[in-house]
Formats: sequence, C-alpha cells, structure tokens
Amino acid sequence: MTSAVPQTAQFMTMAEYLAYDDGTDTRYELVDGVLVAMPVESQMNAIIAKFLLFELAKHLPIAMLTFKDTEVEVAGSRAKSRLPDLMVHSEESYAALAGQKRAILLRDMPPPALVVEVVSPGQENRDRDYRYKRTEYAARGIAEYWIVDPEAQQIILCLWVKGQYEDTVYQGEAPLKSTVVPDFDLSAAQILALGQN
Repeated sequence: MTSAVPQTAQFMTMAEYLAYDDGTDTRYELVDGVLVAMPVESQMNAIIAKFLLFELAKHLPIAMLTFKDTEVEVAGSRAKSRLPDLMVHSEESYAALAGQKRAILLRDMPPPALVVEVVSPGQENRDRDYRYKRTEYAARGIAEYWIVDPEAQQIILCLWVKGQYEDTVYQGEAPLKSTVVPDFDLSAAQILALGQN
C-alpha cells in the first residue's frame, strides 16, 4: 500500500518534485501533484523482480536495464511520475539520460521500450497497475508493459499498437512473446513459481 505525504501548500509541480529532497532514502512517485511514498516491496515481489532483471540481462546490455531506479514522467491532471519495478531503455531513452543529474525520463524525452510492474496485494495496488499505469504507459508510447501478477498467477503482456495496448494473458507453460526481447522464452509459470518458494 502507498501513502500520500501530507501537503502543507499547493500541489507540487514537476520542477518542485525534481528539486525535492527530504534528506531520507524514501522513494516517491508524484501522483497528480501529490508526493506518494513507495513502500518496501514484499519478499515475493522483490524475488520475482530480481529474477526478471537477471533473465533480461541474458538478452540485453546491462546498461539498458533499470531496477527501481529510473522514473518516467507520465500525463495526468497534474504533475505525475512513475517508478517502474523494471525498465528496458530504448536506444533513444538511454541517450536522453546521458549527463542528466537525475534518472527521470521527462515527457519531452523518448519513452523506454518496456516497463514491468509486479503487482502487490490489495485492490488499490491492482487498480494502480492494471488501470492507471496501463493508461499512463500507453499514452507515453511505451512499446510493452508487463503486468506480473503473483496473486492471479498470470502475466499480461500489453503491446502498444496505434496508441493503445493490446493484451495477451500468459498463464501456465506458454512462453512470453516479447517484441522488445524476442529471445525471451520463459513462461508465466517459471517466473511466478519463484514467489511461492
């Protein structure tokens, strides 16, 4: 579950968010101008995310991968930034961050190629990953969005086609078919089994 940080003044702008430093290691997302502290992930989600990172590193240069450390500015009624569990850069998004002080892909920068979210338990988290982020990432033009859902025992691969996502649901032993990582051949069962050990 996420928690909003109390605001004493107005909503934050993106410029204020980029300059914000509370002196802690707390990670935040900016959701419609409100600073939202990101909780520590469950052990199950962390294991799945790390496993996917290592598997993706078998197919892509490590510099093109991010693990909970690069933000993506998305459209919203007010300033909004998301912090995906995993991300695969496009050549253009990687180049856009060269020399930047902070790892955030602003809206005037090219989108990454792929984002992955591992769904945490709870309806609020499900809504965020299935509904809000899905819409935001599609509007940002991100080629693929993987929704990894340990509770539902499925992975939804959302493929960006003509401005919106077309979904393929993977369960069981069928290998994922990615356009970004065409040689990736793990199944939902192989990935999700890690969270049950």
